[in-house]
Amino acid sequence: MCKLVKEFMDFLREYKVIGLAIAFIIGAAAKELVTSFVDNIVMPLIAPLLPGGMWQTATVTVGPFVFGIGAFLGQIINFVIIAFVVFMMAKMILKEEKVSKK
Repeated sequence: MCKLVKEFMDFLREYKVIGLAIAFIIGAAAKELVTSFVDNIVMPLIAPLLPGGMWQTATVTVGPFVFGIGAFLGQIINFVIIAFVVFMMAKMILKEEKVSKK
């Protein structure tokens, strides 16, 4: 049993599972922070531009089809902000210049 525990601990260290778990938890918290920022700061600024001013329920009707664009627009903005933050973090952490062609 002791050997199994040692192998498990070696596995955790070798594959950096603890660091990955911490990064996952921080990422989930950051996602909630960005979602709140978009929902409470960004979208109220955009809401007057959308039909009816209610961005969560904004829809576009094309013939018999009704498309709910409000929530989708919020998710697009969330994605762009999260992707930009991850890009900036990677750029600062890796501190590598863009690879150029020779």
